[in-house]
Amino acid sequence: MKQSRSLLIRRVPASYVWLIHRLLLALVMLAVVSVLIFCATQALPGDVARIILGKEASEAQLALVRSQLRLDQPIWSQYLSWLLGVLNGDFGQSIVARVPVFDLIVPRVGNSFLLVLLSMGLAVPVSICLGLLTASWKDGLTDRVLMGAGVIVNALPEFVLALLLILLLSTNVFHVFPAVSLLSPGTSIWAQLDRLVLPVVTLFLLQTTYLYRLVRGTVIDVLNTEYVQFAALKGMPNRVILFRHVLPNSLVPAIQAAGTIFAYSVGGIVVVEYVFGFPGLGTALADAVGTRDIPVVQAVVLTIAVTFFVVNIVTDLLSFWLTPPGRAGR
Repeated sequence: MKQSRSLLIRRVPASYVWLIHRLLLALVMLAVVSVLIFCATQALPGDVARIILGKEASEAQLALVRSQLRLDQPIWSQYLSWLLGVLNGDFGQSIVARVPVFDLIVPRVGNSFLLVLLSMGLAVPVSICLGLLTASWKDGLTDRVLMGAGVIVNALPEFVLALLLILLLSTNVFHVFPAVSLLSPGTSIWAQLDRLVLPVVTLFLLQTTYLYRLVRGTVIDVLNTEYVQFAALKGMPNRVILFRHVLPNSLVPAIQAAGTIFAYSVGGIVVVEYVFGFPGLGTALADAVGTRDIPVVQAVVLTIAVTFFVVNIVTDLLSFWLTPPGRAGR
């Protein structure tokens, strides 16, 4: 039996073993994160039963609510009950809104993902173009100016950059876009795109100034390889070298970085949405923490965590597909 199992493992390419290992590791880490989320939210101050019934509730009423919500059970039993509900698509009921949490956060998930997708849809091609150009013009004036601007933008906290854009584009300087991104209920979000511009631009600047520098560094490394230098010595035009040899070899690190930036953008969008008042996951989380709406906090944080792991798995799969089988396991 051991010999046949050993032969089976040997027949599986190392690249597939690496990929399976990454998937299993992601599932284990996600389980650990779910435990941490549940324990952290249970440690928040405040009595859930008291929040629901108010200060005038009697002890008997409080005990009844705690029993209905299973708050009187051991924490491990509460966790298992919550986890089984999540796996079945039941995140519980909002303490404040008194509606299912799933119905409450689904529209906000769509709003937040729309912001991130729009910004990433602009940031990725712009970053690739800037990375190629600045790597070709290494240490030139354009390269130094863009590098300095990128470092300054990345050094600014999200809320500072958002406030600067509001001062520049939503006040008497240039009153072009609304400073607040509140969406009108009952109106399609596509009819209110002007309210998305400032949040999208904020995310776009943060994403681009980081991603383009990574692409630039990768392109410079590829330009210094022997086969690229040999192609230049043969008289091959620079445009052909960049797009036929350099760009394909720079895509894998760029895809991995873009996936990481996407995941961090979903998690870090809290501040940007709060500044602009945009109805997304960020404002839902901020409001839920302020009102001790624990089921909503758990659902939003778990959604962000799942997004992070799913995006990383997808980028691993894309990198695995683009990387030759012999190199994927290295």
